[in-house]
Amino acid sequence: MKIGERLQTIADMVPVGMAMADIGTDHAYLPIYLITNDIVTQAIAGDIHQGPYLSAKNAVATAQLEQVISVRRGNGLEVVSPGEAEVVVIAGMGGLNIIDILRSCPAVTAALKYLIVQPMIAAASVRMWMQSNGWQIVNEQLVQEDGKLYQIIAAKPGESPPFEPILYEIGPLLWQGRHPLLRLHIEELIEHLRGVLASMARSAEAIHSTKYREFTNKLKDLEDKRTCL
Repeated sequence: MKIGERLQTIADMVPVGMAMADIGTDHAYLPIYLITNDIVTQAIAGDIHQGPYLSAKNAVATAQLEQVISVRRGNGLEVVSPGEAEVVVIAGMGGLNIIDILRSCPAVTAALKYLIVQPMIAAASVRMWMQSNGWQIVNEQLVQEDGKLYQIIAAKPGESPPFEPILYEIGPLLWQGRHPLLRLHIEELIEHLRGVLASMARSAEAIHSTKYREFTNKLKDLEDKRTCL
């Protein structure tokens, strides 16, 4: 089974020999790939929406993997019992949504040995949540697919010291390892922040706000990091 670059990068980060759950599974491509390549022992494919849930059930049935992939419809980690999955993947959602999912089922989250997330936005918030809630970031990757750049973050239970503030935005391990796509990543962050500031600049009230100063300082920090590459 061939999967896209984004899912392949996620698959390559999954530890071998664990039971996994894919939350927001869509077509269950990731669990099917992981099972057929003997990377995980069993899998749960969860999705809250009826359409993706039915697509996942059909894909798993077509692959004749119903005995090892359980397709479940439900909200976030509510489809998983504590200890049932050792590694959870939550990909393709907003960062705040990912945090809500992890918070909403604390017993399930606390029993995990490994966590892989791919936030579409607000990756900095996810890193801050991890650092504050006993999760140590152990791997970060960037992958480009169909003209879009994605951040993927893997963590395991453990303590880590606070990072330099701007590295929550960039990714501490992406920065440390000087990922090949790091410059493009930082330039995208700069471009986004410039757009936000330009929009805020149309309001006199916004220009004098704490948030405007915060974003201005963050932009300078990003530009400083870019000059270090």
